[in-house]
Amino acid sequence: MRALVVYESMYGNTRAVAEAVADGLAAAGEVAVRPVHDAGDASGCDLLVVGGPTHMHGLTTSHSRKMSVAGAHEDGTGVEPGATEAPGLREWLRHLGAEPKAAAAFDTRLDRNAALTGSAARGIARRLRRHGRRIVDTESFLVADAEGPLEDGELERARAWGRRLAAGS
Repeated sequence: MRALVVYESMYGNTRAVAEAVADGLAAAGEVAVRPVHDAGDASGCDLLVVGGPTHMHGLTTSHSRKMSVAGAHEDGTGVEPGATEAPGLREWLRHLGAEPKAAAAFDTRLDRNAALTGSAARGIARRLRRHGRRIVDTESFLVADAEGPLEDGELERARAWGRRLAAGS
């Protein structure tokens, strides 16, 4: 199986989850992990896994990314390289080619009820379906605060989710 994990990350939490998911997928075959601004073409993979942070109840926008970075440390520490570069997930997904292959979506969000926080994974899955992808699962991974850190056990949970995706695809 060839898998591609594409992510968008502001503070490194979503990147860490993407890497953990890839670790879980690795036993099933070849896995590549790429930030969205370097993701390029997603054709040819058997499983596409896409994840991003939840901003204002859904997927990031160029405005929410800039606001997020502006609210970070004044010296820019803690912000992921390329965090405000285009494309973000919303733009990348808009130009994704149609392929009837398996896909999964994940997000990072505050450890609150999803009805209050929203979920970027839902928007990602909806956009993947529009491009003919068969959604095999969605998942949310929890952060303690807007900038993180991830809640205890979330990276282990992400690896386990990756293993389940590999077994079920």
